[in-house]
Amino acid sequence: MTRLSVEMLAADPVEPITSAGHAQLGIAVLAGIAVIVLLITKFRLHAFLALTIGSLALGAFAGAPLDKAIASFSAGLGSTVAGVGVLIALGAILGKLLADSGGADQIVDTILAKAGGRSMPWAMVLIASVIGLPLFFEVGIVLLIPVVLMVAKRGNYSLMRIGIPALAGLSVMHGLIPPHPGPLVAIDAVKANLGVTLALGILVAIPTVIIAGPVFSKYAARWVDVPAPEKMIPQRASEDLEKRPGFGVTIATVMLPVVLMLAKALVDIVIDDPENMVQRVFDVIGSPLIALLAAVLVAIFTLGRAAGFTKDRISSTVEKSLGPIAGILLIVGAGGGFKQTLIDSGVGQMILDISKDWSIPALLLAWLIAVAIRLATGSATVATISAAGLVAPLAADMSTAHASLLVLAIGAGSLFFSHVNDAGFWLVKEYFGLSVGQTIKTWSVMETIISVVAGGLVLLLSLVI
Repeated sequence: MTRLSVEMLAADPVEPITSAGHAQLGIAVLAGIAVIVLLITKFRLHAFLALTIGSLALGAFAGAPLDKAIASFSAGLGSTVAGVGVLIALGAILGKLLADSGGADQIVDTILAKAGGRSMPWAMVLIASVIGLPLFFEVGIVLLIPVVLMVAKRGNYSLMRIGIPALAGLSVMHGLIPPHPGPLVAIDAVKANLGVTLALGILVAIPTVIIAGPVFSKYAARWVDVPAPEKMIPQRASEDLEKRPGFGVTIATVMLPVVLMLAKALVDIVIDDPENMVQRVFDVIGSPLIALLAAVLVAIFTLGRAAGFTKDRISSTVEKSLGPIAGILLIVGAGGGFKQTLIDSGVGQMILDISKDWSIPALLLAWLIAVAIRLATGSATVATISAAGLVAPLAADMSTAHASLLVLAIGAGSLFFSHVNDAGFWLVKEYFGLSVGQTIKTWSVMETIISVVAGGLVLLLSLVI
């Protein structure tokens, strides 16, 4: 079994697989995913170890020699970490500077001072969406929970009326908008254009977050009417600071990488000449690595120095930001190894062959596969990475826009119905002081709304672009 890239699968496909081969590969995929699910849910094994073992099991069930399966997994892990590892690290540094400098608190306090009454759920969506751009979902929850609880308590609001919009903003950013790890890996897997994906992702995200946030929160507040738990209101970072950065400069710093990446996408569309000097400059400054690196360097001054941090304090903040992402990097890397094992085993080509006889659209197929893996494993990132590996060959003949929509379809599917096998489910439950049933009626339903609405919007967009 030779190592095949997605491009090779598309341009020079392997020998046609017999029906028996299809059956064996299908069983191998199900068995590999079943091993991962069992290890994560039943034995509570870390997702990195579960994905590693599941990848080897997939190769074994597919009839591949063990040394080939190991080589495929290692190659996939290496290429994935090489592609997104530095970006995850830079995002973590930016998020830590934003939190520790009081910049996040400044954004929150400024917006809340302008909002009140019926506009408060919309303010919470705006806060969560802006802060959620550079932060991982779990970090965003920890950062926003004190704000949600304090607003609910001081303003005598229903906790769900304030909390659901904030959670929706974070979740939509996490699932659909690069530079979050899931979308980045999917973009790399299907060879989509990052700028176009970012632009279309924002287009899909805005109506999705409105429906799943402020609109749904009205019903969630009726179904589950609970007060803010006093014990969960921790001290905020800025309470220990003598000064903190201004609102405008904080927003500008957070938005800098997004603006640079969007600028690159626009220049690519307008000029469309790889030899043009202007396009080449924007190709460099708008690449995710340079855009995030620039934002981090700017943040050291606009956030860190503005908060009165010494050089040692800034160095310590950067160092502390990297420790917590070790697990995320390993999970993402192992997911890439699983993806490569899928491709090298011929599963990608099998999906391509079988789907030719189906009337189901490729985007819907990608969404359904991501939904199935999400329900099984509980991890949006694992669902995104695995689904991207399975459907990557379908992107070979797609236009630039449709390849980006394929990424968004996968991202939307990866958010479907979070339940008891998802760490995010328990995080929300404990922070908000809910029962399992209450968490399902609020958080789980909200995630499903995001997935269905975003998936529907992706399909609609595919009809007009």
